Amino acid sequence: MAHGDVGLELGARVAAALRRGLGVAITPDEAVIRPSTRAGADYQCNAAMSLAKRVGRPPREVAQAIVDNLDSDDLVDEPEIAGPGFVNLRLRDDWLAARAGELLGDERLGVPVAERPRRFALDYSSPNVAKEMHVGHLRSSIIGDAVLRLLRFTGHEVTPHNHLGDWGTPFGMLIEHLVDEGWAAGGEHTISDLNGFYQEARKKFDADPGFADRSRARVVALQGGDEPTLALWRELVDESTRHFQKVYELLGVELTPADTYGESFYNPYLDEVIADLEAKGLTEVSGGAVCVFPPGFTNRDGEPLPLIVRKSDGGYGYHATDLATVRYWTGERGMTDLLYVVGTPQAQHFQMVFAASRQAGYLTDDHTAVHIGFGSILGEDGKTIRTRAGGSVKLADLLAEAVEHAAETVAERSSLPAGAQADVARAVGIGAVKYADLSNDREKDYVFTWARMLAKEGNTSVYLQYANARCQSVLRKADEAPDGPVTVAEPAERALALKLVQLPAALAAATESYAPHKLCAYLYDTASTFTTFYDTCPILKPGVEPATRRSRLVLTALTSAVLTLGLGLLGIAAPPEL
Repeated sequence: MAHGDVGLELGARVAAALRRGLGVAITPDEAVIRPSTRAGADYQCNAAMSLAKRVGRPPREVAQAIVDNLDSDDLVDEPEIAGPGFVNLRLRDDWLAARAGELLGDERLGVPVAERPRRFALDYSSPNVAKEMHVGHLRSSIIGDAVLRLLRFTGHEVTPHNHLGDWGTPFGMLIEHLVDEGWAAGGEHTISDLNGFYQEARKKFDADPGFADRSRARVVALQGGDEPTLALWRELVDESTRHFQKVYELLGVELTPADTYGESFYNPYLDEVIADLEAKGLTEVSGGAVCVFPPGFTNRDGEPLPLIVRKSDGGYGYHATDLATVRYWTGERGMTDLLYVVGTPQAQHFQMVFAASRQAGYLTDDHTAVHIGFGSILGEDGKTIRTRAGGSVKLADLLAEAVEHAAETVAERSSLPAGAQADVARAVGIGAVKYADLSNDREKDYVFTWARMLAKEGNTSVYLQYANARCQSVLRKADEAPDGPVTVAEPAERALALKLVQLPAALAAATESYAPHKLCAYLYDTASTFTTFYDTCPILKPGVEPATRRSRLVLTALTSAVLTLGLGLLGIAAPPEL
């Protein structure tokens, strides 16, 4: 069976060489093995540069010690020293061919399972009840879903939790408006109705002090368990959940109603959290509010910044809820790692919540808490994407439009029956939207354009899907199953085999840094490398030697397996025909 990252395998050999040659102990990661762009080299070892000062020798002497003591004749050709101390490494053709040949028989394609699995609680999507999901929910939903898939594939336990906005003043306001309008429990209303009612309620709340007072009283009734109020609230949540689920199913996001942990879920814990913080001496009263002041956070005037855990009117805000969330997932559920896929503007908030949680002991040295931030989606004018009327773009409408655009593209090129074309159009359209997002560094803004995301060339899901469909077409036309040893006699064969065995490293990089765009870049490189291979290395043409044909069929099948797996980990389908 194939096993693991080639770079780490080389790193282990370099680490052993340094122990033998210089008595220096490093880990395989510290060997600093990177893919090389130099002609004649597959990898480059940069360890000599970082170790020179530590061992008191010039980098080239350290590099020479690595080369002299490297036990790798089975793995690489003669290593070479370049520049001030880089060691260039080229994999042996026979080793590379054997490794590639092993991969097709391995359902994990060489990707190892985590040796020490951890338990992750993953917060993502988090729309608001009584509001239609809009384009602003896209990034959290699909980045979170990709992180979920990557971590689970690696072997970790992941519990998703959809932190719905379903509690507090907005719901007192909305329910009071529904009561004014004569709504009663059991009435029928759609998410669009609720969206409109919410906007009307907000206007009344801002303009009518009497309505605002009644709304606040309604919040007290809601939090106090008043049954008529709760009945209306449940209907708001149920209708909203149905809407969210339709969007998730269309988007291919693996959230279900069972993953819902709204703000209301944590409400019973809030009193306990405040009492605990007070007992630990972490609270101060400021302006009538109970606050925690995590060290190191100040405003522009140098004054300490507070987390308001109980407001002056006795109510609780999202600071208290987020502290209760940390306490619940680490204390009651035993999670080791907390991940929050939330926009970058909330970075300081999460830093303060994590700091206060460590003060309170909810996070210990055995826990990690990470804010997986992301930028905005921009329109072609460089501003936050909006409808022509200036409103938020509804996510369901955006996805439906994506499928319509894709249907036109598929109809132009496909000979599939109409029903099959519809399925493919959905896979292409939804995949294009998701890949356009995931292929960008999540911390940066990106511009949303249909032309770019549905392009058949370049770093798009359409290009990857067509590359996979080409692989599948070749395999269907062949009169034999892909089997037998791989050979890498031609440069394009070798380049493809090398790219395919680098899947474990690409997945590790994407998973460890919660960066799906790193996987996207690898998949695009793989598809591009396959295209060169397909154009220069005949597979099914008459005259191709049987052994060569079988080898190239294995490489083709392996390419399809890698693209299908990689796209699947991004939540994108890879139709066998387009």
